[in-house]
Amino acid sequence: MSLPQRIAVSGASGLIGTALVGHLKSEGHTVQRFVRRPVVAPDEIQWDPTSGFVDLAPLEGIDAVIHLAGAGVGDKRWNAKYRATILNSRLLGTTAIALAVAKVHPQVFISASAIGWYGETGTRAVVESDRAGDDFLAAVCREWEGAADLAGDVRTVKIRTGLVLDPTGGALGRMLPLFKFGLGGRLGNGKQWWSWITLHDELRAIEFILENQNLSGAINLTSPNPVTNQEFTSALARALRRPALFPAPAFALKLALGGFSTEILGSKKVMPNVLQEAGFQFDYPHIGPALEALTD
Repeated sequence: MSLPQRIAVSGASGLIGTALVGHLKSEGHTVQRFVRRPVVAPDEIQWDPTSGFVDLAPLEGIDAVIHLAGAGVGDKRWNAKYRATILNSRLLGTTAIALAVAKVHPQVFISASAIGWYGETGTRAVVESDRAGDDFLAAVCREWEGAADLAGDVRTVKIRTGLVLDPTGGALGRMLPLFKFGLGGRLGNGKQWWSWITLHDELRAIEFILENQNLSGAINLTSPNPVTNQEFTSALARALRRPALFPAPAFALKLALGGFSTEILGSKKVMPNVLQEAGFQFDYPHIGPALEALTD
């Protein structure tokens, strides 16, 4: 473990943020959380992503800033208004945090991004040096990562996170009830690639990035072994000892999910080259043991 640091985290109430705050504290670090309301505790920092306000005083002497805040892409149907919410929550929030980082100059700025950067990749494996895609989420990720560069000469890392697996939320949290009742199955034709990572390894990877001062730029946070949706749903059914007999046809997903269905039915085969070359070891590199552990 590295020396204890003082770390500020935005998005601290989300799936990753909540777990990350607890993990960092357990490792001996001091964590301060960005909040949008008036502060009520000494570990809080007020900010307003819409207006660009960030209270700089509590950030003086901070060692690291981790920015995870942003509207959930799977929370609502993607009408024009919610598409704007998805983009603006990332663009405005990241701009505000990055400009604050440039002023207080911590050792490192870690800013969230996503594998949506790559767009549709089909069966082609992509790495950090591959260009951005051309769909809506790829455009969002380009703007998002561009805003992070406003941190200036602070070491800046953009973590392109894949499908985060944890039973408490996210895609797995939504799928578990159906599969437990034997009502799960592949989504669409099941041939689309899913690039995933356990929440456990996501937290370990973020801490690894904090500690490795030679890492900067885009870093994929995905398992080195992506799987097809068919392989994922079969592994989940095996872990739960339930059948997976009820595939969800593509047209039904499009009706139910709107634009977000492109993320469920789309194919992204993303490899964590930078992490692996830096020596990071995944505790859960394979989907079978990962789902066994998560559903135990």
